Amino acid sequence: MAVSTKNYYGDIEISSDAIAAVAGFSTLESYGVVDLVSKGIKNSICRLFKKQPYAKGIVVNYNNENRIFIDIYCVLKYGISLSAVAESLKKTVKYTVEDFTGMIVDTVNVHVVGVRI
Repeated sequence: MAVSTKNYYGDIEISSDAIAAVAGFSTLESYGVVDLVSKGIKNSICRLFKKQPYAKGIVVNYNNENRIFIDIYCVLKYGISLSAVAESLKKTVKYTVEDFTGMIVDTVNVHVVGVRI
């Protein structure tokens, strides 16, 4: 699956795997994020065969209007404000993906799977 757009350079298609890799990289660079985890056992098995560590806990969806929806499944650091890290993560990922793709990111959902020391 790919998100496509047109501009004066021509048609541009960006795969959802590339968007997931950019979102995963910016997620792991954010303060308070320890790791990304897969959504379920089926996704865990599929990700074993793919060589993309940054796209492990990222699910990218989009609609016909090329609006991007991102779900992030992550483990956060123990002892920090979960809501503050989640809000910061939403803003960071939204800005990074919009800057990378030039398209609108509609929502970024952060799912905190656990905490780790």
